[in-house]
Amino acid sequence: MSSRLWVFREIDPDQRAAFAQALSISSATASLLLARGVTTLDQAAAWMAPGTSHDPFLIPDMERAVDRLHQAMIDRERICFYGDYDVDGMSATSIYLSFFQGLGARASAYVPHRVREGYGLNEGAIRTLASEGVTLLVTSDCGTTSHREIALANQLGMDVIVTDHHQTDETMPPALAVMNPHRRGAEYPFRGLCSGGLAYKVASAYAAKYGVGGALLESLLDLVALSTIADVVPLTDENRLFVREGLAQITRGARCGLRALKHVSGVTTACTAETIAFKLAPRLNAAGRLEHAIKGVQLLTTDSDVEAKQLAEELDQLNRARQRLESEIMQEALAQVDADTLPGAIVLASRHWHLGVVGIVAARLVERFHRPAIVIAVNEQGIGKGSARTVPGFDLYQGIAACRELVVAFGGHPSAAGVTIAEDRLPEFAERFSAIAGHWAQQARSVPALHLDSEVRLEDVTHRLLQEIGTLHPFGAGNPEPMFAGRRLEIMQARVVGEKHLKMTLRQGRSLAFDGIGFGMKSLEAQGLSIRTPVDVAFTPEMNHWNGYDRIQLRIRDIRPAASE
Repeated sequence: MSSRLWVFREIDPDQRAAFAQALSISSATASLLLARGVTTLDQAAAWMAPGTSHDPFLIPDMERAVDRLHQAMIDRERICFYGDYDVDGMSATSIYLSFFQGLGARASAYVPHRVREGYGLNEGAIRTLASEGVTLLVTSDCGTTSHREIALANQLGMDVIVTDHHQTDETMPPALAVMNPHRRGAEYPFRGLCSGGLAYKVASAYAAKYGVGGALLESLLDLVALSTIADVVPLTDENRLFVREGLAQITRGARCGLRALKHVSGVTTACTAETIAFKLAPRLNAAGRLEHAIKGVQLLTTDSDVEAKQLAEELDQLNRARQRLESEIMQEALAQVDADTLPGAIVLASRHWHLGVVGIVAARLVERFHRPAIVIAVNEQGIGKGSARTVPGFDLYQGIAACRELVVAFGGHPSAAGVTIAEDRLPEFAERFSAIAGHWAQQARSVPALHLDSEVRLEDVTHRLLQEIGTLHPFGAGNPEPMFAGRRLEIMQARVVGEKHLKMTLRQGRSLAFDGIGFGMKSLEAQGLSIRTPVDVAFTPEMNHWNGYDRIQLRIRDIRPAASE
């Protein structure tokens, strides 16, 4: 039986009726718009339209950056695009490399090794690049807090351009340009761009000012979609436009590297946000976790089908190794957790854990225990590096910042962060961080919540509704899949399919019968229900293509005995 609290988003019924009438849409779709913070008819129309992009020159230091890049092109300088080892960093680096090499630049890519070099700019890499003649260094997904490293680059004759979307300090590093929408005083109207999106905006600004690269620019949107979804930034504003167009390119197989990656991932249907999140991104990330992320950049920029096939197969094998390693570490982590006396946050460390997998294990612990989690791999010198993940509502960045004197370094976002800490400071850090998270939890709901958009009648779940929902794609962070509630439904049939999935036929009053599928829900009895029990069902409507027919299916998200009238 469901133990989750159903929370309906607050909707003004008069505003819903006005939206439905003015836009000629169903009441359910109007509810979806209002639940996503849409407050005016202009905003609503924009959500349902293809979308527009903002002026890239509103991003801080943009003009200075493109002018310096243009000068480097004219003077045939050596440019290095330096990216992080996650999918966002790989994609942003690949966007830069593809665009500027396509224009004839003398450009190369550098991605640090996760274990040997760690996150962001490092002194060794900067000295190596300077010795190779690089005079312009452009970062992706790092650099905002790299004051010392950028100062060294300047001393060695390199100008530095930073493109990053991580939280910023009060003082900017001594770079020629710092393009970060989170900078204080930034006038760019949307702060939700990932580094791939920022790299695309740089290419757009360059193309606009210097009149080059139209077709080349549009071909980069598949990489923007890849980074936007993988980095879990909000799928709102212009991100929706980028992802919608990019997913279409990935579906068509326009880029041979992604075509090969789809093949090893077993992807044969249209690509969605879920395809990237659960199929493509994990294989790309596996390169940076277990070996070297430069393989991901090579895959995303190659024009050779043969090379793409070889690299995709290597990444697939690395992902299988990552899954085995993750399982082993997860079992060891669970052995350290006392489920009966859970602290406010879970902070675990070991000298035997692989740094490349601790972030995934942290995410699994959050799912299992509904607590913020930090998992740390400690090296032989007693320095721990770890990844943090959180529950909705708890700001990791601020939580770790409150413990800043106990750590060597930290950075990231409210929902995901990294931390470096000396082994002997771990007990004190764990105690304080857990206390901070525990205090927050006391102020918040302790019962896991399921957020629903509105209640609907099954007779209103029509092909027209699904067409209207389609205009709100793509769904993901900041734009969740629609979730409706149906009250007092009759279970006409129920059975288990595929060993653990609950297949049902449902009806409400005299409505048509709807098929419903509850993945992982097992039997009705496992849910504490019987076929004679009227139920309330939380569901997402979708089109099921089967045996040559299209039928509306309810993907069941939760089920419980019907509430009293």
